[in-house]
Amino acid sequence: QAQLVESGGGLVQAGGSLRLSCAASGLTFSSYAMGWFRQAQGMERESVAAVDWNGANLYYADSVKGRFTISRDNGKNTAYLQMNNLKPEDTAVYYCAARPYTTNWPKSDYYYWGQGTQVTVSS
Repeated sequence: QAQLVESGGGLVQAGGSLRLSCAASGLTFSSYAMGWFRQAQGMERESVAAVDWNGANLYYADSVKGRFTISRDNGKNTAYLQMNNLKPEDTAVYYCAARPYTTNWPKSDYYYWGQGTQVTVSS
């Protein structure tokens, strides 16, 4: 059974950085595109970043371009989201998700989802 587990969230001051990790198990990680999504309280879920199965194509929401970097390590079955220059509006629960091969950016029709990790940015 496929499982995604996020980690790395927390409380940080504006301008700070966090790196989220998404550890995958129970699936052939190298055959899956990985996406990061977030949902702020009272808001709809939004796509943040995504990477194709082989890392060839990366996608970012306009709101995070130049600040966030998605990456993957197929040898470790792990995807990452490096978040720099964080802003209070980045506060949300962040989820990673997996779907076969391509991201279908910016849609969220992913097969597997993690439980989420809270990111809180104070001003």
